[in-house]
Amino acid sequence: MLILGREEVRAALAGQESSVVDVVRDAYRQHARGRTAVPHSVFLRFPGDDRNRIIALPAYLGRDDGHGPSVAGLKWVASFPGNHEHGLPRASAVMVINSMRTGSPEAIMEGSLISAQRTAASAALAASVLGGDQGERAVAVIGCGVINREIVRFLRATLRGLRTVAVFDIDEERRQSFADHCARSWPDLAVRTVASADEALREYRLISVATTATRPYQGTAGCGPGTLILHVSLRDLTADAILNSDNVVDDADHVCREQTSVHLAEQQAGHRRFISGTIGELLADGAASYRGTSKVTVFSPFGLGILDLAVAQLARQRAMSSGAGIEVPDFSG
Repeated sequence: MLILGREEVRAALAGQESSVVDVVRDAYRQHARGRTAVPHSVFLRFPGDDRNRIIALPAYLGRDDGHGPSVAGLKWVASFPGNHEHGLPRASAVMVINSMRTGSPEAIMEGSLISAQRTAASAALAASVLGGDQGERAVAVIGCGVINREIVRFLRATLRGLRTVAVFDIDEERRQSFADHCARSWPDLAVRTVASADEALREYRLISVATTATRPYQGTAGCGPGTLILHVSLRDLTADAILNSDNVVDDADHVCREQTSVHLAEQQAGHRRFISGTIGELLADGAASYRGTSKVTVFSPFGLGILDLAVAQLARQRAMSSGAGIEVPDFSG
């Protein structure tokens, strides 16, 4: 059994943005080809509490083309938004990787960095595939937490022409802190703050939405034709906004549940025909770029456990090659 803490995972993934995007791309392709098993995630909620939750994401990722052996495991991830008020991270997570030969656990890893990076890689990959050939030079982020910070970092790896980031959060202090972080981390980026989500949607063609919203509040009437929204937090856009957009998801069965905006749109429409397809199908078909219609395009990724497995396996392999972590030889007896 290999045990990796947060700093060991961070070191294993440092500077590996391209590799992380690569294994996420492969995981999506394998899913589209039917080489995965992704049971519905289990949401543990608490009586009288509609904010906090802990989610279990079991998964199996089959591989056959040079990205390593097949892998199975589980992510156990907690989301407690109120942690921000106490100076603590909103999310915490642990990853377990199991042997495909015996079923025994082979690695236990701190999972919040893996979760953040797989989410960011998914969004950045979608931006490169769904954004067409316009060569987006600017992104607006709505929500100034860890996820959008990682998304900006990964967008720099997939969109080489990125020159500007615009920032909005309802918390003015967090908005400015995020802008300052971007300016310090990437001096070549022009950084500006915007006064509202509506302004971000109106002025930019690529928008990343990653907030802690639990109920939809945002329409897209102000968006220009061809706008791409990376709807990472899944519950910001209204059902009408979804129904009036061209929609790409990671897995329709997964995203049409748990009161996501796409789920609410399905309930309102009585069907899923407003979903154009999945990112895995586009990748498996070899699509280099995509711009579905002149409407707004919305990418709504539920966040499949196979992505966590793919990134966790990458971190595990790199940690093992450097001798990082703690080996517990008799963990399973």
